[in-house]
Amino acid sequence: MTTPLTGRRALVTGGSRGIGAEIVRRLAADGAAVAFTYSAAEVEAKALSGEVADNGGTAVPIKADAADPAQIAAAVEQAVAELGGLDVLVNNAGIGHLSRFEDTTPEQYERLVAVNINGVYWASRSALDHLGEGSRIINIGSINADRVPGPGITAYAMTKGAVSSLTRGLARELGPRGITVNNVQPGPIDTEMNPADSEFAEELKTQVVALGRYGHSRDVAAVVSFLAGTESGFVTGANWNVDGGFTA
Repeated sequence: MTTPLTGRRALVTGGSRGIGAEIVRRLAADGAAVAFTYSAAEVEAKALSGEVADNGGTAVPIKADAADPAQIAAAVEQAVAELGGLDVLVNNAGIGHLSRFEDTTPEQYERLVAVNINGVYWASRSALDHLGEGSRIINIGSINADRVPGPGITAYAMTKGAVSSLTRGLARELGPRGITVNNVQPGPIDTEMNPADSEFAEELKTQVVALGRYGHSRDVAAVVSFLAGTESGFVTGANWNVDGGFTA
């Protein structure tokens, strides 16, 4: 049976848990051969790889820290070797840190920048040598690039704003080569790090999100799968808000 991503080869950074894991599942279910990186969650990474294999797909786990350009470059090369090439890069690896501006330490700030900005930049640069006509770069940003609903996320929002700008710049640079670059911006999504039953979540659901609920990782993964396929070939440099009306 031919599926939407049959023949596509994808690398997902930070793919062992949460939104990243759901992206891996969806891309594999839609026919792509997938490799994904993980930093510390080895048990989860191996379990996900086995789950995808049990369902007839391919998901190769690769240990790499998104903040280390050398490790990311090596991960790209390993993915290319394992999959026989590369057509899609999903820059999903990211971290969050909640603290007021005056309380954020240099170490916390530098780690946010290293993973959320530098990780996207250098993974894209490493993958570029292997991407050809019709390839895709898909960044996973955050709706906080467009809207900051309260204090405590200034540095995080700044990094996601940078991802949005990087997406537009790369779209201009890589468009002549037939490579599209898009940015998926999740809003409140129910994950282990951002559960839909937290005290903070109740305020968001009742006062901020138009649909009155959190989204699911599969909502994000569905958009990523579309952008990874052939039908999105005239879409580039765009922010795709998956936010339940957070910015309405």
